[in-house]
Amino acid sequence: MHMVATPNRSVRRVLQVSMAATFAYVLTTLFVGLRIHSLALVSEAGHNTSDLLAIGLSSLAIYFQTRPATDEKTFGYQRAGVLAAFVNAITLIALSIWIALAAVHRFGSPVAVQPKPMMLVAIAGVLMNGLIAALLWRFSGEINIRSVFVHMLGDTLSTAAVILGGFGILYTGLNWIDPLLSLLIAALILWSSIGIVRETLNILLEGTPRSVKLAAVRTAMEGIHGVLDVHDLHVWSLGPKTLALASHVTVVEMPISACTALVNSINTTLRSQFRIRHTTLQFEANECGQTHDCGAALLEEDHDHSAHSHFGHSH
Repeated sequence: MHMVATPNRSVRRVLQVSMAATFAYVLTTLFVGLRIHSLALVSEAGHNTSDLLAIGLSSLAIYFQTRPATDEKTFGYQRAGVLAAFVNAITLIALSIWIALAAVHRFGSPVAVQPKPMMLVAIAGVLMNGLIAALLWRFSGEINIRSVFVHMLGDTLSTAAVILGGFGILYTGLNWIDPLLSLLIAALILWSSIGIVRETLNILLEGTPRSVKLAAVRTAMEGIHGVLDVHDLHVWSLGPKTLALASHVTVVEMPISACTALVNSINTTLRSQFRIRHTTLQFEANECGQTHDCGAALLEEDHDHSAHSHFGHSH
């Protein structure tokens, strides 16, 4: 059975509008930042450039996720979004380091900043980034979109800080406020990126999803009537919202026809308690002190929640 991701036209439209608005803002921020010698604005331009790349990468990932599984890509392209989120977060970390180094250098070589143009551009940025973040919020359950949402939310907060910094420079004349804001922006970018890197790496390395406790899964499976032991248990993420499980299950001696009810019982438990909908189970039975295969079962669930099971038998 092929698993095909459902295209989300609303998300793609939001991302397209976001790309156009962000591109215009990058050009404006970079031009004004260079004219008035504001490192905070130049930093914002750099940050928004990474946003532009992040939005484009996420759009490309969404396109790939809609492609069906093939004989070469049997799980389809479900991890395209995860890979996009990982790359986005890595670029943010690199950007935060660059901003921090530039800010430290600026402390040693202070430059006069014109606060009024700085604030005007920043106000436009708050409005634009805030609107985009609000549009992306309802789609942020998907880690690919969440990486873009974090970009835009971070931009909104950091640009608001630029406005406050502009007021500070205007009324105090302290130009070191500008690089100080750059350091705060860099710290915000770094903090928001590390969590996404950890989560995406866990998926790419096929680690146990954070929402799942392997011991609890084993206990739930072993608590089902007919199951004697669960071993070689693996749970991983095929994509941000698709959990998979593979396990060997030692069961009481039973005919192969009786395996169907037990498979359905196990899968119902896994689906209801842990949201695991894609399972591969290898049944084994104890006979005369020896273990042999009594059958294998595979479950895949369609979008309409119908289930299909297939069995094999070997001794």
